[in-house]
Amino acid sequence: MGPFQGIALLAAALGAAPAALGCEVADEGGDTPWRRAVAKVKYLPETEAWSESVHRGKNIVQYVVSLDEPKHVGGRCYWPVEIRAEGRLWKRFLVTPQGDALREDRDAAAK
Repeated sequence: MGPFQGIALLAAALGAAPAALGCEVADEGGDTPWRRAVAKVKYLPETEAWSESVHRGKNIVQYVVSLDEPKHVGGRCYWPVEIRAEGRLWKRFLVTPQGDALREDRDAAAK
């Protein structure tokens, strides 16, 4: 099972219907919004460089989408997407379900 399939299964297991997520999500069928959110973060140049350095050390990079903890910034709804290795948070980004906006969650660094 790939990482994107795991995200979709987790969302299904939690009974995460779009209305219950707190962010409006267009019905595109399947797990497209969750996959898009992870891909937006995963393929950032800084994330790819960091991930490559982590993989050289034989560590696994994890991408965690918190569908049940949406954040509202500037009137828009975002899903937090965390990037982790060895159980530690590297960065957290906020991504809209449509994938048209992405921002680093600076509050995550303060915690």
